[in-house]
Amino acid sequence: MNEKHSMQIKTNRIQSIDVLRGLAMVIMALDHVRDYTNTSYLFGDPTNLDTTTPALFFTRWITHFCAPIFVFLAGTSAFLYGSKTSKKDLSKFLFTRGIWLVFTELTVVNLAWTFDVSLSLHIFQVIWAIGICMMFLAGLIYLPKKLLLALGLLIVIGHNSLDSITMQGNNPLSVLWYFVHQQNFVSLNNGESLMFIAYPFLPWLGIMICGYCFGYFYQRDFDTATRKNWLLLFSFGSIFIFVLLRSMNIYGDLAPWNTHDSSVFSFLSFLNTTKYPPSLLYTLMTIGPAMFFLYFIESVKNIATNMLAVIGRVPFFYYILHLYLIHFISLIGLAFLGEDWKELILTPARFNSGYLLGKGFDLWVTYLIWVLVVLILYPFCKMFAQYKANNKDKWWLSYL
Repeated sequence: MNEKHSMQIKTNRIQSIDVLRGLAMVIMALDHVRDYTNTSYLFGDPTNLDTTTPALFFTRWITHFCAPIFVFLAGTSAFLYGSKTSKKDLSKFLFTRGIWLVFTELTVVNLAWTFDVSLSLHIFQVIWAIGICMMFLAGLIYLPKKLLLALGLLIVIGHNSLDSITMQGNNPLSVLWYFVHQQNFVSLNNGESLMFIAYPFLPWLGIMICGYCFGYFYQRDFDTATRKNWLLLFSFGSIFIFVLLRSMNIYGDLAPWNTHDSSVFSFLSFLNTTKYPPSLLYTLMTIGPAMFFLYFIESVKNIATNMLAVIGRVPFFYYILHLYLIHFISLIGLAFLGEDWKELILTPARFNSGYLLGKGFDLWVTYLIWVLVVLILYPFCKMFAQYKANNKDKWWLSYL
């Protein structure tokens, strides 16, 4: 078998979607490598314009594309899965997989982030958000498609009108609001454990619903030229609306942009939209270019796209492995710096203190480690993707 064919795995999946998802997963690893290796890692904010550099800012900013693409395409995949089965079966799958993802977030994923076997730090991040949104989508798919699309757009466009509603404390209503729309911490057991709701789910639900409706354009009999025209419309329309609304500074993001002495930093301020929770402008800024990428990559097939598609076919598998690998590498990095590896066991007390601030490596080291991580993970992803393709009768593989 020649190299060209050895890179490919026989599948009925839509390659362009897998390529986009794979690219998002690869870029995501850069952010997590930066979290664990760069100077001021874990607790330094690379988008703080008072302390950042353009290189550090863009290292973080490019990874803003990952979560919305990941969530949006999870909705698209749900639609395509549903095109092969009944709505009842799709609903059951979405609900049970959602429960599985939430459970995995609070156990396997949390352990990967903290290396604390007591799991006293409960972090609700992107896997939890996908899981809870899938559970809601399990019921919402019974709505008429136009009504479902209207609901998704209403959430994406309108949720910033809720920004002024903020709560404090650990009372049940406040905690519920943290899960819905306000990132916050909740102290438990007199501070012995901590709950960090990093991804309030409501805006992500809107993104997933829109992604589900977007699956309509990738039905088997949908005309390719028509789809590409729609992709261009979505892409340039989203980017135009983003630039227009961002310029006006009146709606769509918690943090208005400001002019700076440097034109470069004024531009950075313009791009510095809110991710937690994802604002309307953040969503437009990321999903718009993603649509153009899908347009561009529709018919492109080469070694790079084949490799990205492999990773895109096993995103959950890749996600789990990359977290553990990066955290283990960071232990080696701490030892190299002469620090105690136990410092990377994240307990509530250490998480609150920002204890790693100031430690780490230069940005070029982060990029080298990122490339190394992706190269290490690719063969494992390829083996698992091949296993999934050859064992479609194993129902449990659809949960991984």
